[in-house]
Amino acid sequence: MKNQITLAIALIILSMSGHQVFGNTSLLLAGTAKANITPEEGIIHDSLYIRTVILDVDEVRIAVISVDMGSFFSQYVKDVAREQYSISHVLFCPSHTHTGARGLSDPDAYRSMVEEKMIGLLDEATSNLFPATISAGHRAFPQLTYNRLIMREDGHKLGMWNGDEHFAALNPERIPYGPVDPEVGVIKIEDMHGETRAVIMNYACHTDIVAKSFEVSADYVGVASREVEKAFEKSVCLFVQGAAGNIAPLFISPRRRHAEDSLKADFTQPEKMGKLLSYQVIDLARSLKSDAEEVSMKAMTDNLSFTGRFDKTIEFDIHITTLLINDNIAIATFPGEPFIEFQFDWKKRADVDHPFLFGYVMTGGIYPGYVPDIRSAALGGYGADTKPMGIEVGAGETIMNKHVENFYNLNGLMRTEPGPREAFEDTWRYLRD
Repeated sequence: MKNQITLAIALIILSMSGHQVFGNTSLLLAGTAKANITPEEGIIHDSLYIRTVILDVDEVRIAVISVDMGSFFSQYVKDVAREQYSISHVLFCPSHTHTGARGLSDPDAYRSMVEEKMIGLLDEATSNLFPATISAGHRAFPQLTYNRLIMREDGHKLGMWNGDEHFAALNPERIPYGPVDPEVGVIKIEDMHGETRAVIMNYACHTDIVAKSFEVSADYVGVASREVEKAFEKSVCLFVQGAAGNIAPLFISPRRRHAEDSLKADFTQPEKMGKLLSYQVIDLARSLKSDAEEVSMKAMTDNLSFTGRFDKTIEFDIHITTLLINDNIAIATFPGEPFIEFQFDWKKRADVDHPFLFGYVMTGGIYPGYVPDIRSAALGGYGADTKPMGIEVGAGETIMNKHVENFYNLNGLMRTEPGPREAFEDTWRYLRD
């Protein structure tokens, strides 16, 4: 009932503002919410948060939930979202911070608290839906990242923490090895007064500048989100990882060996990177405009089955979601830690202005860990061939092929019946004559 009242009010607002509303108009409704999930124990450097945005078009209702955790999925939250709030798709988007709530005396109690706060946010966001517009864009800028798998003399790669006579461990010279994606993607939600209410920033980089600090921190992601929310005072800023499985930040803090190590983490580094990233996000978001009052939003989900690479008895049930908004924003979700090559692949093959790969996103199934492309699986290195429980070679390509297939199903180009018969005989007769 509350949502029906909200929709009626939204239609009245549009009519009063001079906009004509017809029966086939698809109105975008959005809702946002934010909650603090900082644990009550441990050394706290900065707070951890959950942020969510609800998008609703013609009863297709999607929840994007960004959470400052290493990884996250909750079937309980997903079930409540569907049954109580009519949310058809829930995207759990962990920032992959390496300094979240770890080493807790009661991790189950903490997880329960996080789940209950998520449900509270879904209630808040769906109870306060507002008519909205959506826009998107990408921007390349000087890279803040590098590829952490470095080629060695034997033709294989090793992680950047392995030094040799040519390469100093942890890349202290901050050499921008590649490939990396220097682009940040932004999706902006505005209300009908032109106020920015939500910013989704999509960037591919491990959230581990202050890893092993033994302090609680959202790392550079927390800084970037904070700065964006300061710039747009009525907004929430959701960070969604890209394909960061083999991507590291050029900024780094000294790593401690244990909690009693006298070495202190350098938190000026995530502060610097977060502010540099936020500057680009803010500037890009301000430049985005949407005049569309009719919004289309379509979604497809798939479950794919794979075995392990080295242990064929392991079974991976992989869940993905493909979204198409206004026929020019295409979102592919990818669970686990995909390599950056899949982000390049999606941007090349998704025939839209604004393709986004949402990495680390769980919507169900089994967490696959690292997912390398075939070439990276052959060249090796951390995450490429070092995990005995890793997924089979070629799984990532299969996932991306399914996304591309879904994309063409969603935009209507994929025929379900044979196409029109072509005039082959007339052509051959012309050539013969």
